[in-house]
Amino acid sequence: MRDTISFVVVRLGRALTQLRYLPRALSLAWTSARAWTVVWMALLFVQGLLPVVIVYLTRTLVDALVAAVEAGSSWEAARTPVLLALLMAVLVLLSEVLRAVTRWVRAAQSELVKDHISSLIHDRAVVADLAYYETPDYHDQLYRARADAQHRPVALIESLGGLLQNGITLVAMAVVLFRFGWWVPVALLVSTIPALFVVVRYAIRVHEWVVRTTAERRRALYYDWLVTCREAAAELRLFRLGHHFSGLYQGIRAKIRHEQLDLARAEAGAEVAAGGFALVLAAAALGWMVLRTVQGAITLGELAMFYQAFTQGQRLLRTLLETVGQLYSNVLFLENLFEFLGLEPRVTSPEKPQPAAETINRGIVFRDVTFRYPSSSSPVLQGFNLEIAAGSVVAMLGANGAGKSTLFKLLCRLYDPETGQVEIDGCDIRSFRLEDLRRLITVLFQEPVRYSESLRRNVELGDLDRADVATRVGPAIDAAGAGGIVDRLPRGLDHLLGTWFSGGAEISLGEWQRVALSRAFLRDAPIVLLDEPTSAMDSWAEADWMLRFRRFAEGRTAIVITHRLSTAMIADTIHVMERGRIVESGAHRELIAASGPYARAWAAHGLGGSQPGSSG
Repeated sequence: MRDTISFVVVRLGRALTQLRYLPRALSLAWTSARAWTVVWMALLFVQGLLPVVIVYLTRTLVDALVAAVEAGSSWEAARTPVLLALLMAVLVLLSEVLRAVTRWVRAAQSELVKDHISSLIHDRAVVADLAYYETPDYHDQLYRARADAQHRPVALIESLGGLLQNGITLVAMAVVLFRFGWWVPVALLVSTIPALFVVVRYAIRVHEWVVRTTAERRRALYYDWLVTCREAAAELRLFRLGHHFSGLYQGIRAKIRHEQLDLARAEAGAEVAAGGFALVLAAAALGWMVLRTVQGAITLGELAMFYQAFTQGQRLLRTLLETVGQLYSNVLFLENLFEFLGLEPRVTSPEKPQPAAETINRGIVFRDVTFRYPSSSSPVLQGFNLEIAAGSVVAMLGANGAGKSTLFKLLCRLYDPETGQVEIDGCDIRSFRLEDLRRLITVLFQEPVRYSESLRRNVELGDLDRADVATRVGPAIDAAGAGGIVDRLPRGLDHLLGTWFSGGAEISLGEWQRVALSRAFLRDAPIVLLDEPTSAMDSWAEADWMLRFRRFAEGRTAIVITHRLSTAMIADTIHVMERGRIVESGAHRELIAASGPYARAWAAHGLGGSQPGSSG
């Protein structure tokens, strides 16, 4: 007991700190379901008073029955207890009806709260810096926030409702018991003190365990995904990895399960001890009241009322303690939610943004840029400089990890450089509103998203804000050379892509790439960024695409990252990157004549003239 008391006292400061989240949790319910919350509280208040009325009626009924027995078996004598019994039955029925109505109201309230919190999480996730996604802490926070978002706030509201309802009943019961002696409510309270320590101690232990095991539980989820997802299915079968990853999953689950059972076993033992203490006090109080009844100090009706009030009081106190434990536990877990909602992006729009022009007149400049990813100790770019003339098509070549894709991320302001700046027409892009900057750019990333939507919607997602987006789908598809996909799908543009949902059609990797290109081409932006646009195309498709792309890029500033030297040939200027710096620049013929890295790569792949080929 001494260790338990010390543990609770040490953690009391933390408990009070955690309670600061309680008003914010209540505001979630009030904001999302105000009318339902008012009705819910009114129902709880009425239900809190009904048990006390029934206890008083119990005393009156028992005394009326004793009087009826003494008066004989006449209707006049029996009428009062019969009416009292009917009244009690009506109140009990009313209590059940109110309980059912409360469940309905709470269901409506909880669904609104869940949806509201999911919306808050989505709002925060879509503005969080890309850097957050590259840290394990972010994924742990997101995992806990998402795991708790669907039930913790609702459970917290239910706990508060139980606290309100049972608190009203308990106060009324204490008033009833006080007439039998001031010490009776005190004894009732003392009988539940051990249970209070049990509740607080184990609420804290469970929360600490959940936080401590977040990474392990997330890894178990990852192994479960590997065993069941489509993306890994082929390799798991080919290399016989299914049982391996399933075994890893079961190993983590076994460890987690054993720790949970140990916690539950220790809590159950402590609860039995606390319950035994409460039972001894209850028996002593009831024995004393039976003695007073035998002595004629109180009536049988009062004894019945005392028994009901005391036993209900104990039950209510235990329920209240459990509710307080659940309340505190839910508040602890809501810390995860509010920590996630409190994430503030660092890549933001300036307070006084400069207007961004709709066209690019001078070009793009990377000026003395140094940048490293959050998970890396060494910079990807250091003192990097590059000028791209407006209206030109530029190809970026280099080995993996040279920093090519990083240029796109900096230009789109998915990250900000540590030092230096990126400029468009002489203006630092950090001076523009994020929305205005990104409207200037259309992009194809190296791993484009495969949306399980119709082909039409997959393309329209490139610029949903345009009023004429529907009329631009066809030209975008033609520019990307994706017309063949439309022709072979049974429903054409309206056919569902992917296999997530019924009726969807799976298409090849190269076709997905063309769909993503169509999405990029749909946006009428002056800057075009393409990362490996032909990596999944065969040589014939690549040659067709290059002709289409030159027509599409006319009048725009385009940057193409590629490993294919044949793709790079279409560029006005080719920049070769090594380890975060430009080592060679020029047109195709100039670089061939220079006999540098580009010419050596060209010769190594046996390329000549305009024959397509690949270095990656």
